[in-house]
Amino acid sequence: MAFDVKTNSLEQYWLPFTDNKGFKEDPRIITKASGVYMTDHKGGTVIDGSSGLFCSPAGHCHPKIIEAVHQVMQEMTYVAPFGSAHPLSFALAEKVSRLLPEEFNHVFFVNSGSEAIDTALKMVMAYHSALGQNRTRFVSRERAYHGVNIGGVSLAGMVNNRKSFQSVMPNIAMMRHTWDADELMVRGQPVRGGVDLANDLQRMCDTYGGETIAACFVEPVAGSTGILAPPVGYLERLREICDANGILLVFDEVITGFGRIGGIFAADAFGVTPDIMTMAKALTNGSIPMGAVAATDRVHEVITDSAAPGAIEFFHGYTYSGHPAACAAGLAALSIYEDEGLYGRAAEMSPYFLDSVYQLKDHPMVKDIRGIGMAAGVELHDKGGQAQIDLFWNGMHVKFTGNTGILSPMFISEKPHIDEMMEKLKKTLDGLT
Repeated sequence: MAFDVKTNSLEQYWLPFTDNKGFKEDPRIITKASGVYMTDHKGGTVIDGSSGLFCSPAGHCHPKIIEAVHQVMQEMTYVAPFGSAHPLSFALAEKVSRLLPEEFNHVFFVNSGSEAIDTALKMVMAYHSALGQNRTRFVSRERAYHGVNIGGVSLAGMVNNRKSFQSVMPNIAMMRHTWDADELMVRGQPVRGGVDLANDLQRMCDTYGGETIAACFVEPVAGSTGILAPPVGYLERLREICDANGILLVFDEVITGFGRIGGIFAADAFGVTPDIMTMAKALTNGSIPMGAVAATDRVHEVITDSAAPGAIEFFHGYTYSGHPAACAAGLAALSIYEDEGLYGRAAEMSPYFLDSVYQLKDHPMVKDIRGIGMAAGVELHDKGGQAQIDLFWNGMHVKFTGNTGILSPMFISEKPHIDEMMEKLKKTLDGLT
């Protein structure tokens, strides 16, 4: 079946996180994609330097995912997830749990990273309620990004994501971010300040009472703000403080999950196990919207054991939770990562990728570079918005947040692909000076 997608109007579609007026004066439209490359509406080739939005490590339009989704859609296009289910949802939950730390054997499906965060907030509330505790305070971090639902916006430490929306959750306290203006061009984990920065959480316990704090939400590596790796000792100290005060530690692994920064999850890479983990993006290789929240056995059992027999234990869910097509895509994607050895390929390619990115450190447009695994943030002194547009027309897609371009190549990328990305990035930066 062919679709007629021709249109003479760009007016009706309201683009997210976009200068809509500017875009419609000079649109950047992708008409097809395969592997690491996309094609724009003028017929130009665009290499994808950010895996879409950090979503597609196995490349665009992987045939095994297309085949899996096509097959399941011939059998069932929708199953109501409230009080019923289908086999693929159980199979995917089991497959995801096998990739997680040992304590995680319970997976709740949602449709995005934003929904995963709101679901995690509700899990935290339900957990403490089941224990008879009145904990109403949540701790997040400056420069944090936790999606765009109201819960995530409330936790947001990126001010522009919150300032237009006044009716957010109260009782949110912010720890300091981990970027150090005196420590630039750091590769991997910064070596100083980790314990001191994490002690912000201890000071909040001392100020407000640890018994009032429900959870601490952190991205193990702050992604959308420009790849801020945790200083040495930071996550470990957060874990200690949470344990000492009965606070749940939540890792937002929407970007870091599935091999992006080493280990399958950041919890593996840094050797710190949280109580709840959120994930999305690469869960289906970006092919169909899906997210998930994983809880430890302890969190799950406290919530479910508190309910009366026959009662709903967790009053939460979405119409499309565990959608058959999304589950099929997730099962196929996770099989591809394993069968094609993509976690290992990412680990092997990381040194070459980071070496290449850090060659830009002396460019006059570059203020800072931060990188770990297969992710790097290149912060410019200015002109980030223009850089993103110019880079696209120079044949490369990179996600920019403010003045920081966030590179996260696909795991199928070869060294010539990395070289091409760096050539196009340098050409674009040269044109901005």
